[in-house]
Amino acid sequence: MRSVVYSKPGDSSVLTVVERPLPEPGPGEVRVRIVTSGVNPTDWKARAGGTYGDGLPFPEVTPNQDGSGVVDAVGPEVDDLRVGDRVWLFMAASGRPTGTAQEYTVVPAERAVPLPDGVGHDVGASLGVPAMTAHRALTTHEHGPDRLAPGALSGKTVLVAGGAGAVGHAAIQLARWAGATVVSTISSDAKAALATAAGAHHVVNYRDDDAADQIRQIAPDGVDIVVEVSIPQNAQLVAEVLANHGVVSIYANNGGDEATLPIRPNMSVNARYQFLLLYTIGDEALAAAAADVTAALRDGVLPVGEDAGLPLTRFPLEETAAAHDAVEGDAVGKVLIEVGEE
Repeated sequence: MRSVVYSKPGDSSVLTVVERPLPEPGPGEVRVRIVTSGVNPTDWKARAGGTYGDGLPFPEVTPNQDGSGVVDAVGPEVDDLRVGDRVWLFMAASGRPTGTAQEYTVVPAERAVPLPDGVGHDVGASLGVPAMTAHRALTTHEHGPDRLAPGALSGKTVLVAGGAGAVGHAAIQLARWAGATVVSTISSDAKAALATAAGAHHVVNYRDDDAADQIRQIAPDGVDIVVEVSIPQNAQLVAEVLANHGVVSIYANNGGDEATLPIRPNMSVNARYQFLLLYTIGDEALAAAAADVTAALRDGVLPVGEDAGLPLTRFPLEETAAAHDAVEGDAVGKVLIEVGEE
């Protein structure tokens, strides 16, 4: 089978396409024939040394955590999946040497989630890191739900920073599905159009001098949940619009590794700042996110494509390096690698 690998950290030039033996699933594992692989910032950052430093946890690594495909073989002790099942994958390369940038991959069965009928592999490969991160960000409020479903966020106002990004896109869709009023901050008319297409009820340009006033007009009592991509940049704005007992769910360090928080405004509303990393949130939270995301898929939520607010950029497997470069270059929307046929 064709597989994209690297054996040392570095820029995208360390990625090469090679032939490797077909892997066999062990106990509790399934082999999936990959149709589409999804690329996230975590993938190029791990390859570049941002996760493992100067070394690698394995002599050879195949990148990409997310993907979508068809179960091709089932190992012992797997009861819930069968050969031929369509599945979406998450954390395929977490703690393992091989991700989804190859024709076949082996994963623990719990990381292969049935893809509902009628949902395409483009959608399946766009879930994983973005959708599950968004789910976690929306379920950390002190007085909010720990699961998402229609009505779970009724009466809540959610502010999604960077609604044109993959996590922001999923957060908008899931929050609206769960009944929240959704506001998204954006930086341009083009990104406002994407956030609106994703389902945001309101968009505000965070560069406007009166951005906080605009958000307060929408949510006079403040914002309950902030899905935050750049707290170093947005700390002051967030503090001005947060509701009493509001939570700021921080899932990325865009804008730098340090932020200055205004103390009095946050103290006065009993603010909670919740940092989150998908890879360490625990099996219970991962299982809940996978189940709720799949329920949303069955309800027709989480479409992708420009009309749905998430433009797609596609590359063949042989151009995985270019796909990584596109994500590193902040390509708008979702970058996918076309690996095989349905």
